[in-house]
Amino acid sequence: MSRKPVPAQLGERSRTELTFDRPQLLAQLFGQYDQHLVALESRLGVYITARGNRVGLEGSAEQVATAREVLNDLYHRIARGEDVDTGLVDASIAMTSEPHLDGIIRADGGGPGPSVIIRTRKKTIVPRTPAQAHYMRQLTTNEMIFALGPAGTGKTYVAVAQAVAQLITGSVQRLILSRPAVEAGERLGFLPGDMKEKVDPYLRPLYDALYDCLPAEQVERRISSGEIEIAPIAFMRGRTLADAFVILDEAQNTTPAQMKMFLTRFGQNSRMVICGDPNQTDLPGGVTASGLADATRRLEGVEGIAMCRFSTADVVRHPIVGRIVEAYEGAND
Repeated sequence: MSRKPVPAQLGERSRTELTFDRPQLLAQLFGQYDQHLVALESRLGVYITARGNRVGLEGSAEQVATAREVLNDLYHRIARGEDVDTGLVDASIAMTSEPHLDGIIRADGGGPGPSVIIRTRKKTIVPRTPAQAHYMRQLTTNEMIFALGPAGTGKTYVAVAQAVAQLITGSVQRLILSRPAVEAGERLGFLPGDMKEKVDPYLRPLYDALYDCLPAEQVERRISSGEIEIAPIAFMRGRTLADAFVILDEAQNTTPAQMKMFLTRFGQNSRMVICGDPNQTDLPGGVTASGLADATRRLEGVEGIAMCRFSTADVVRHPIVGRIVEAYEGAND
């Protein structure tokens, strides 16, 4: 494989060559039509050649070093049975460029790969950004975690995966997922059906995350048995949520009174994760105070409560999502 050279970024030029001992993995490493290598070249400004089980890198010393780390990281992920796509290529570039990467995600024994992972029935989730790695650590060490940041950073998805993992291992007896039944700037009017049919559209993102971590039949069985409960926040009033992993999604759409009510449901042997984007509220007209903003102001620094903040650099959906978020957050109108 050889393509037209990509101009390297400014800096001392460098050349290096990698040799991979399992050639059968290289098709996955390179991607269909070499799309992963093309992504590396365009993102880093390096020139890549591949012959047999050898990959040559040429460009500035800094970017060649980054490309080498990214290729090694992706190769070891594939060897462990993980799927690699262009989104993971972008995430690996971001994580490799983080100056404290080794202290954040490298295994304690010094080997390649992350030291924090979440295993569910359907997949293994690994951090895609340094902020996600920090978040995953907090999910195992703190009883209450606030995950704050824009859409696409994995706040809810990672929390659901951790909750499923703890449910599977028996660390908790129940998984409770909740969010406010607030319309995103729309007026949907009367919804037919019973209570479940009325509120399910608001809770669909939570179902999607569950089905990504558990086989469909297990999700349905656990919902029927009460091991998994998905309900609007109004259903939490008057309860004590013990032996449970509790997740509140879209928390920016709660009022301070709702947030206080929800947080005080916390029970013995439980973990609670509150996810939300402080910059994207859909509170009904006349309501100006967000329960999420109020809670983070009051609870910052309280023992046992962690605040994990994400930025547009942590968006792990399509790269254009991060650029859209940046454009809206920077708008003056």
